Amino acid sequence: MSALAQLQEAVRKEARPGIWTVGVNLARSGAVALQKRTDKELQLRVKAPGRTVALTVSLYPGDDVWECDCPSQVDPCEHVVAAAIAVQQAEKQDAPMEVAATRWSRVVYRFSRVEGGLELHRHIAHADGTTEPLDESLALVLAKPARAAKLQVEQSDLLADRLLEKRTRGALPPERLEALLKVLEPARNVLLDGQPVAVSDEIVYPRALVEDRGGQIVITVAKDPRITDVVSPGVAVCADALARLGETSVTGVWLQNLPSTRSYPAEQIGEISSKVLPELARRMPIDMRSKRLPSIDRDLKPRILVELQQLESGLSVFPTLVYGAPPAVRIDNGRMTYLRGSVPLRDEVAEQKLIHQLRDELNLVPGRRVMVQGQEMVRWADKLRRWRGDLTGDGSGVVSPDTRLVPSLRVESTDAGAGMPEVRFTLDFQVEGMKGGPRTVDAAAVVRAWNEGLGLVPLEGGGWAPLPRAWLDKNGARVADLLAARQADGKVASFALPELKALCETLEQPPPPGLDKLAPLVEGFEKLPAPVLPGDLTATPRSYQLQGVSWLGFLKSAGLGGILADDMGLGKTLQTICVLGARSLVVCPTSVLPNWAAELKRFRPSLKVNVYHGPGRALDESADVTLTTYALLRLDSTVLSARTWETVVLDEAQAIKNPESQAARAAFGLKANFRLALSGTPLENRLEELWSLMHFTNPGLLGARRQFEEKVARPITDGQKGAAEGLRRRIRPFVLRRLKREVAPELPPRTESVMHVSMDERERSVYDAVMAATRAEVVALLNEGGSVLKALEALLRLRQAACHPALVPGQRAANSSKVQMLVDALDTAVSDGHKALVFSQWTSLLDLIEPHLKAAGIAFDRLDGTTTNRGEITERFQGENGAPVLLMSLKAGGTGLNLTAADHVFLMDPWWNPAAEAQAADRAHRIGQERPVMVYRLVSQGTVEERILGLQEKKRALFEAALSEASAATAITRDDLLELFA
Repeated sequence: MSALAQLQEAVRKEARPGIWTVGVNLARSGAVALQKRTDKELQLRVKAPGRTVALTVSLYPGDDVWECDCPSQVDPCEHVVAAAIAVQQAEKQDAPMEVAATRWSRVVYRFSRVEGGLELHRHIAHADGTTEPLDESLALVLAKPARAAKLQVEQSDLLADRLLEKRTRGALPPERLEALLKVLEPARNVLLDGQPVAVSDEIVYPRALVEDRGGQIVITVAKDPRITDVVSPGVAVCADALARLGETSVTGVWLQNLPSTRSYPAEQIGEISSKVLPELARRMPIDMRSKRLPSIDRDLKPRILVELQQLESGLSVFPTLVYGAPPAVRIDNGRMTYLRGSVPLRDEVAEQKLIHQLRDELNLVPGRRVMVQGQEMVRWADKLRRWRGDLTGDGSGVVSPDTRLVPSLRVESTDAGAGMPEVRFTLDFQVEGMKGGPRTVDAAAVVRAWNEGLGLVPLEGGGWAPLPRAWLDKNGARVADLLAARQADGKVASFALPELKALCETLEQPPPPGLDKLAPLVEGFEKLPAPVLPGDLTATPRSYQLQGVSWLGFLKSAGLGGILADDMGLGKTLQTICVLGARSLVVCPTSVLPNWAAELKRFRPSLKVNVYHGPGRALDESADVTLTTYALLRLDSTVLSARTWETVVLDEAQAIKNPESQAARAAFGLKANFRLALSGTPLENRLEELWSLMHFTNPGLLGARRQFEEKVARPITDGQKGAAEGLRRRIRPFVLRRLKREVAPELPPRTESVMHVSMDERERSVYDAVMAATRAEVVALLNEGGSVLKALEALLRLRQAACHPALVPGQRAANSSKVQMLVDALDTAVSDGHKALVFSQWTSLLDLIEPHLKAAGIAFDRLDGTTTNRGEITERFQGENGAPVLLMSLKAGGTGLNLTAADHVFLMDPWWNPAAEAQAADRAHRIGQERPVMVYRLVSQGTVEERILGLQEKKRALFEAALSEASAATAITRDDLLELFA
């Protein structure tokens, strides 16, 4: 088998069936042509439908490797498949492949010299060797399918076409010519006065010659010797290429100011060395032939030098900004003072960065001496230890090397009978090696200094001691967690007892008794005791639900909290109802409040339920279960937190994912013996969201919020080995999550696919206008550290432009290719007897969809935030005679609904957070569904929506890193947003 045949077989094995079919059709349609061929690589161009620029596919037959420059996340994509098939077919037929140059026409750029500069005419060179002038815009040519099919267009052609929208007679203006040359750098079809010429990406600068003449120093600035002709202001022919000229303010745009010569007397050597030469070297190459002047050293970098002097009363700190080691020059108030050796090429950006770093980390300014005394010396000494600059002078010995801190642990335990034992502990550190008798340091002070990154801890009575870094690096996180889980009276929360046992083992002390009662939780859910079902339960739980009830009952008996994170549709409500009893509080979204009341009445009819809602709401002391909403939890937090509940349940607990929100703070303030959070998506974007839910269920389990961010979330985000596994190990006993595919194999399959939408010319022009208006501003803002919210606002406008032009302010109502594709798909689905859910984040887009459904004769209902009769609408849709289509806003319809009558789901506007989309799709794919469910994402080609699909994969990694076996995770970042605007 030949190498090409092996490569094609490898592509076939890796390709998805649908992708292979599309690739076969592409190859048969003649969409593939050869660009170039070497011994190891085949480069091909593939003209794919809906894409103006032919894609580039590289095949490496000897290695069975391929590449494609399309943005698809599928590998191999249909373009690789088409290329592999076309190459293999040519080999079988023993015929050379047709090359791109003879298959398609291309744009040629003809520059000619005229008075005042360069004039440009574009032509189309056909494959048969003929040419024709391109007098209209390239965009108009591409709008005609027959002509576009014969034309090979590159990205540089499209960019050049935009620059040339405004016609110019005669010489091109210098600014437009410069921009045009930038975009034509990769082009290979450029002529100057009829001769082929390249466009150089190099900016050509003048050259400076420095030499001694008698008693003077002479500096001559001349043109680069490679320049043969200046053809336009700021543009020259240089080494057979068109190149842009630099420093034209010195040379003149036609180099008319060159050569220029200036002489300096010998007594100005200091000024020449410290000012003239560095400034000149920053702007152009220098040929140094003078024997009197120091040489230019471009490798010298700026650095901060901190001189320390220990005085009787304290510490003297004197920073300076210098170049070289030893210093060659010193920078004083922006001016360079020459000291010795070579002269640097000043990097003022790097200098400012160092000055800011010095100010931010040490609160110092170069050239200004600071005296520190007393207790402040502790922090200063530790800051200077961690300072990344250079230290000189007598600044050592601020800590006695003989002083040591030794941990000392005392544990007390009280047997609580059938329940968990009450355990208390104290931990402090004995100070050894210090004169003046025995002294101790509280563990909280040591851990606080360690968390702050300090190397020292202050001692009562004066002085300081070095932290036991090795011991803390191994045990510091565990000690911090134990301190966070310790109450004011010293009692330790039950969840922290295994950690206390591990600390006892580290310090070779006997563990507290009674820990064996937690063994079933620590060793695995399979060892939990059999569930105890309530006598009035009217349902028969499934096997996995029985395991969930057992887990919940065990947590409740042990005084622990938990997160029930089962996949949506697996019956979290039923499992919870099984463990509810007297003095239970359930907090849920307003939309599912009636559902909770109905489910309690259905499955636990003997429980007395109080719905705490409405203007006349009041707590019923005799009620077993009190139901309320997150809105009332915020408004009536004083009332609800005044009593101690036996059980508190938060349904759709992602409502408290922001620990700073009023809902989260109100939830944290509730008093309960058993706390339970229900959520199919316990985290969506940031690991801080999981911290918030766990802080509600088991306060202190994940430590303080800042500590969690620094010690857990950031290492996981950075992909640090073992970080994600450490988090999973800690939370595993307190989070129960089962997936549908694991526990409900009887569910029909769920298939997700992308419907690629080709925008018409008007839609594309609106989208491009929005992109052009926002990209430069937002990219600059993000690069300068500006607000991410500003970028998200711009991204919102781009996403709306990708869906429908009428969503863009100032645009009149117009057709939308995406809406038309949706209506066509719905027409087909409805005619085949299917029901469909259509989700959008914007009710304004639903408004635009409605007239098209009416015109197509497709009956529909709608559910959004303004809907008051939600139950009536969902019941009607579930019925046989209900409308086949339900339009829904993502926020109003993404949770708490059972819509198994639908087996088609259409997501109109993809967003970077896949959890919201998954919730929407799970309205149909849940227990009770009997038909396969199809989930379609409508994505406009060549827009930010395509990049969003890739970003969704990063967000899925966040969820998996905490709750599954992934190893890294990420929240949305400035880099993510910059990538979307690229």
